[in-house]
Amino acid sequence: MDEKLKHLEFIQQAITRMASNSFMLKGWTVTLVVGLFAFANIKEMDSKFILLAFIPAIFFWILDGYFIQQEKKYRDLYKEVSAKQYHQIDFSMDASVFKWYLLLAIFSPTLVLFYVPILFIIVIALKYLPIL
Repeated sequence: MDEKLKHLEFIQQAITRMASNSFMLKGWTVTLVVGLFAFANIKEMDSKFILLAFIPAIFFWILDGYFIQQEKKYRDLYKEVSAKQYHQIDFSMDASVFKWYLLLAIFSPTLVLFYVPILFIIVIALKYLPIL
């Protein structure tokens, strides 16, 4: 029974790392987008700096989707291991046997509700801020 608990602990640590990475990406996204907005303001709202804000927003959205995908795979592995008998525990951390499509993770409600408003704000800034 100790082996099963230890294996579940390892999997839970992987899930926690993925969630932590996802959280950090969101922080970096906001920091970089706001930083580029501030730099554009210093340069008298040069719209090319605002346009650069699309790069971290889209790149981090895709990367965040990857971490969500991996987290879901490890959750499935956790469910599988928790259903095993103690003599079947092999300490495998291979979650690649579980299928989660990256596009489904990228367009999950939590990511869409975070990244789409950021992209919307960038579009609004491109359209209206240079004329203010």
